[in-house]
Amino acid sequence: MKKTLSIAGSDCSGGAGIQADLKTFCAHGVFGMTVITSVVAENTFRVTDYQDIRPDIIEKQIDDVFEDIPPDAVKIGMLSCRDTMMAVARKLRELKPENVVIDPVMYAKNGCALMEPSAIDTLIAEVVPLADLITPNMPEAEKMTGMAIQTHDDMRQAAWRIHAMGCRAVVVKGGHSEGDAIDILFNGEAFYEYPSARVDTKHTHGTGCTFSSAIASNLALGLPVCKAVERAKEYINAAIINAPKLGKGNGPTHHFHEMYKSYFGGKNHA
Repeated sequence: MKKTLSIAGSDCSGGAGIQADLKTFCAHGVFGMTVITSVVAENTFRVTDYQDIRPDIIEKQIDDVFEDIPPDAVKIGMLSCRDTMMAVARKLRELKPENVVIDPVMYAKNGCALMEPSAIDTLIAEVVPLADLITPNMPEAEKMTGMAIQTHDDMRQAAWRIHAMGCRAVVVKGGHSEGDAIDILFNGEAFYEYPSARVDTKHTHGTGCTFSSAIASNLALGLPVCKAVERAKEYINAAIINAPKLGKGNGPTHHFHEMYKSYFGGKNHA
């Protein structure tokens, strides 16, 4: 069995963070493990607070995972501050894992900040160069590049600029654009587009976490980057379409939609 590791924050409401990552790993048939970087008190409409885990505890979690069950892919999510970023970067440089997918989580779906603004420079200098793939949405790509992103050409330019920061490939996600949701991948040689019709729904909590962990799962299973992104796009679209409509705000997606179709005829099982 292939193994995947999520290094990320938690979401007590279950739709994002390591909870979403574990569900996504399981849905792809890979064995999931976690290193918790922050404990977040949140639900579908607000983030109440979060507490960062001590850097030495983060490093010890990573050491213990790699000592016993080395992962075939690593997904990295919420890194809220410089100290957390430096701890994770030290271990990535030391352990040199394959298939590192970074989701640069800066904001929750409701707009609450999950990364200190002063830490963005550290993210770019210390973490981005260690990524095989990084998956910013449009607001995150704007913060990273300092440019306004409104058109598909802007997305391509942003992807080019982020690739120049040292990562091997970048996907700029188009969920915040108008019209169809088009994600654009740049691998240093060519651009690839992944279009999908926009789903009219508010239930998109944790989509970035889920998308990046789906990519990591597919990379662990041996797919090339272009195909891994394509499969992950198909998975997250179906998860959004089949969202269980939970919560008072931006509800979670349905990570096990295929299993529910097979076992429960597409209905939620009570």
